[in-house]
Amino acid sequence: MTDANKGKLLPNTDSHNCFACSSKNAHGLQMEFFVNDRSVYSWVKVPDYLCGWNDTVHGGIISTILDEIMGWAGMYFLKKITMTKKITVEFMKASYAGDHLKAVARVAGSNGKREATLQGFIYNSKDELCAKAEGTFTLISAGAAKRLKVVDDEQIQTFFEPLINS
Repeated sequence: MTDANKGKLLPNTDSHNCFACSSKNAHGLQMEFFVNDRSVYSWVKVPDYLCGWNDTVHGGIISTILDEIMGWAGMYFLKKITMTKKITVEFMKASYAGDHLKAVARVAGSNGKREATLQGFIYNSKDELCAKAEGTFTLISAGAAKRLKVVDDEQIQTFFEPLINS
């Protein structure tokens, strides 16, 4: 599916319970991901139970959104399973529960075949930059992820292969 304003919808599955991206996690963010030729996007409306003071979105939730969007950008563009090694987040402006936030990520560089640097950004509904992150992600093949017990055969077949091959 393609939405002219969002790009191509990336495949996901309900065979996992990820807090950030599973559609079956009732308490999660239920992020969906779209792609264009350079970036991965997601629009998130953070529920009020994930707030800090005065309806501001908790910094840990903002960090989670950035981590997730960067991981998906790495998987889609680099065709490998990504695992977060390190992220640095800078908060510029408060984000508020109920606002439609836009998360964007792109690959900033590759450190050989095993690591990549990704960048993520969160904008509020006024298109103001609220937070940005840079992360180092370990890149692993589906086979290596299976050997490390990060994923099983079903997850490789139903989630990672359709995403990586899309």
